[in-house]
Amino acid sequence: MSSFDSLRRARIATLGASLGEQRLARPQAILFDWDNTLVDSWLTLHRAMNVALAAMGKPLWSLAEARARLRLSLRESFPRLFGDGFEEARRIYLDAFRAIHLKGLEALPGREALLDSLFEKGIYLAVVSNKTGAILRLEVEALGWGKFFGSVVGAGDAPFDKPDPAPVRLALEPSGIAAGETVWLVGDTAVDMECAEGCGCVPVLLGSPVFEGEFARASPAIAFEEGEALFRFIEGL
Repeated sequence: MSSFDSLRRARIATLGASLGEQRLARPQAILFDWDNTLVDSWLTLHRAMNVALAAMGKPLWSLAEARARLRLSLRESFPRLFGDGFEEARRIYLDAFRAIHLKGLEALPGREALLDSLFEKGIYLAVVSNKTGAILRLEVEALGWGKFFGSVVGAGDAPFDKPDPAPVRLALEPSGIAAGETVWLVGDTAVDMECAEGCGCVPVLLGSPVFEGEFARASPAIAFEEGEALFRFIEGL
């Protein structure tokens, strides 16, 4: 049995207990993470990160290391990684990323159909990402997905970034919907789950865990490997 299957079965088995034996509420709003939840961006992120690491005299990361370590926003992670040189590293990283990100931008399979179906159901949709806000919005528009989202919130748009609740509150402002059990936060990492738990929303995993133990500190209420399964589940609520 895969790690995803183990996680999914365990979480579904305990879902009722974790929600106080109440049925999971149909969402009024769904907030999506961006990178590797809706779009495939690991290769681009990895390449740009290694440009910054090389320029700063740091060991390069393998793709597996990048997948495991790239979680927080630049303003949260780069000071820890590069110390006093974090501003220069940030500039180098962003220059490298801007040069390649739109060329390599690719939606994950079935994600556009998922967004279209949820939008047609009248569910408020937004993006909450730790990708720099201006870059994030360029990618959303490049895919023609702006029509789906009531708000697109990236790193630097709110006073703090995920896992802090601030970007969730900002993303929900246009909807008038308060954070709570009718708001789902859908992502692929523990940072997304921690953010959802911190603001009282339902944490939902879309995709497979990147590594064993990913969700030791904060775990999803329910998990889906594909967008179609997520949509079918919502239809049944």
